[in-house]
Parts: sequence; C-alpha cells; structure tokens
Amino acid sequence: MIEVRGLTKRYGEVLAVDDPGFTVRPGEVTGFPGPNGAGKSTIMRMLLGLDLPTSGTATVGGLPAAAQPVPLRAVGALLDAGALLPGRSAFHHLPALAASNGFPRRRVDAVLEEVGLSTVARRAAGTCSLGMRQRLGIAAALLGDPPALVLDEPLNGLDPEGIVRIRRLMRRMAAEIKGAAQDDSRTTSSVGSVNCWRGAPCRVMSVRIRAIVRPSSSTG
Repeated sequence: MIEVRGLTKRYGEVLAVDDPGFTVRPGEVTGFPGPNGAGKSTIMRMLLGLDLPTSGTATVGGLPAAAQPVPLRAVGALLDAGALLPGRSAFHHLPALAASNGFPRRRVDAVLEEVGLSTVARRAAGTCSLGMRQRLGIAAALLGDPPALVLDEPLNGLDPEGIVRIRRLMRRMAAEIKGAAQDDSRTTSSVGSVNCWRGAPCRVMSVRIRAIVRPSSSTG
C-alpha cells in the first residue's frame, strides 16, 4: 500500500506541493493529472526517496522506499526513460540491475518478454526510439516483481501495440492485487481512457500541486 500524508515541498518561497494526501491500496490504479511542471513528478520523487519533503511522509508498505531492505522488491519505478547510458543495451543493463539486487537471471528474460523487447535486447539504448526506451524503463521497474509501481507518464512515446501491451500488464497486476500510482499530463478524460479498465479499481486524483519551475542546479 502507498500512503502519502501531509506532504509538502518548498523551493525557497515557492510552495510546489501542498499536502496531496492519498492512499493507493492493493489492486488499485491511481492517476493524477495536471500540466507539465505542476509538481506530479516531484510527488513521485519524494515517494521514492529521491527528493526530501519539506514536511510530511510518503511510504510504501509502511516504510519509506529508501528504508526498504531491497527497495526494488517493494516498489518499481519509471521516472525518466532517457536516464540510461546511450551505449548500454537492455541485455547489459537489466542483468547488472538484477545481479546487484540479488534477483535471478530468469527475471530479466521474463520482463523483456513482458514489455516486448526480447528480440531487440542487444540494441544500444541511444539508437532506440522513445517508446522502446520507455518499455525498457518499465521492464526495469518490474524486475523485482514488486507489489507497487510508480510510473511517470508510462505510455509516453509508445505505439498502439505498446499501449495495448502496457494496459494489459497493468490490468493483470491489478488482478494480482498490486497497486500503481501513475502521472499523466493529459486531461482527466484522457487519463480515464488510458489508465482505467473494466475490473480494475481506478481513481483520478485531484491533488493540490502548483505549477513551478525547478531551481537550476547550475545557479548553486
């Protein structure tokens, strides 16, 4: 279960995230829409322990993500499909990720098949389309077979076949009593059509987030 309570984030005088309290229970798919720069990704980064909140808590299974014994077994995440080194392939990236977290090699083959990358696993990430990199990011999120997923615009760049594949994946995970929180910068109606399906509980969250521009790291 994912729980967010009293969460806020300030950048100087700017209140970027203003207490978007919510709970994602096992078997639920929860999405929250908003324009680019509204703070959705910041919420996800705080949930994953990548950004520190100004106040409040965000937990997965009762613990902060960073406090989990093996975080990838507790929560899988996709925040930036372009984060992989351009010369590295799925064939090299996923086994290294599996080995460093104590996952069996068979999980690599399973997730590659799940996202439809088995036949192109040796292709360098820098030569892949956005949709292919997106699939690789989802494969990495699935590697630990976690009970919860946090996905930032998971359908971004996917072709129709990829969208159908990921929809089916999310529907199956919901049926297996897992939970997922998703960001989508589209409209509410579009979130409903993309992320909701018959038989899987789904909500579109309305959270108090503010449009901001992140302070540049180059300014110190």
